[in-house]
Amino acid sequence: MLTRRNNNGLSTYNPFQELDNFERNFFGDLFPRFDRSSLTAFKTDITDEGDSYKNEADLPGFKKEDIHLDVSDNILTLSAERHSEHEDKEKNGKYLRCERSYGSYSRSFDLTDVKSDDITAKYEDGVLTLNLPKKTKEVPASRRIELQ
Repeated sequence: MLTRRNNNGLSTYNPFQELDNFERNFFGDLFPRFDRSSLTAFKTDITDEGDSYKNEADLPGFKKEDIHLDVSDNILTLSAERHSEHEDKEKNGKYLRCERSYGSYSRSFDLTDVKSDDITAKYEDGVLTLNLPKKTKEVPASRRIELQ
């Protein structure tokens, strides 16, 4: 029986540990462990380019027409939808493992310091690149007030 100890010194049994070990031994590194967090979001990098920000989002396998960029109330929402190309009847019997996920994914970003009307986007080789120009900071004009 497989057990592990938590911080309280109590032993707990994980019934799925044996199945997980079997799977790992059977398939080896051919099928790495599945990260369920990848189902809900895609990864992005945001860099400060001086007069603008650059947002690069990994969206491999998406068609250009399935990616949407919406701006509302200083919030940019990137969304993408992937459709299943296989019917359930085809999956039965052929697949040893099916981890590619299908569904809708989205991320939202604050545009408070961005000129939202000047945002540009490009999708190439599975990477969505956004150029987000910064708003220019208005410096209040200085003046002298005359005494009366």
